[in-house]
Amino acid sequence: MKLVLFDCDGTLVDSVGLIHEVMRHTFPAFGKPEPKIETTKSIIGLTLDIAIARMDGKPHADDEAVAMAAHYKTIFSDIRRTSGFAETMFDGIREVLDALIAREDVWLGAVTGKSRRGLDIILEAHGLKPHFLFCRTADDCPSKPHPAMVTECCDEAGIAPRETIVIGDAIYDMQMAKAASATAIGVSWGYAKADDLWKAGADAVVERPADLLAYIH
Repeated sequence: MKLVLFDCDGTLVDSVGLIHEVMRHTFPAFGKPEPKIETTKSIIGLTLDIAIARMDGKPHADDEAVAMAAHYKTIFSDIRRTSGFAETMFDGIREVLDALIAREDVWLGAVTGKSRRGLDIILEAHGLKPHFLFCRTADDCPSKPHPAMVTECCDEAGIAPRETIVIGDAIYDMQMAKAASATAIGVSWGYAKADDLWKAGADAVVERPADLLAYIH
């Protein structure tokens, strides 16, 4: 058996528009300038309070970053409903997921800096919840690149990290995979540059979802 763990934002779905819109409302509420979208892209994948701290130039999440994260969560649903932004699935991802769940030697999971509720909303919206048997979120584990999301999924599945593949678009995904002794595959359609994924330890970087299937054997 192999365990294949997918990141969510930037890997399964294109959610940067929505995330950035909520950040645009959050920062001014605390007397701070609106962030640039490049800044938002750079932190996607991290747990929310740590992400906001990084965007604010802080090395760690302090009380203000925690308060901003709480505000973000409070306004997220209303902005998601009214802004016109949606987490659309990247072209070709569904076909890859369908091909993988049809195999008897592969189990799928999700490892994401989103909350459990946020992940469930996306998976349910796209009819993907039955695909993912093993999931870890910001509610369950330390933020990426800590390896706990991967190792806990491995333990639950009874599959060794060396038989596990982590697929993601962020340097934090690559670093997390390598810290857990899993294979790291970067995707170029997300929010980090391919060169940065290689530098972060990627074992491969693919340009199309269909290319993932060649690495999962």
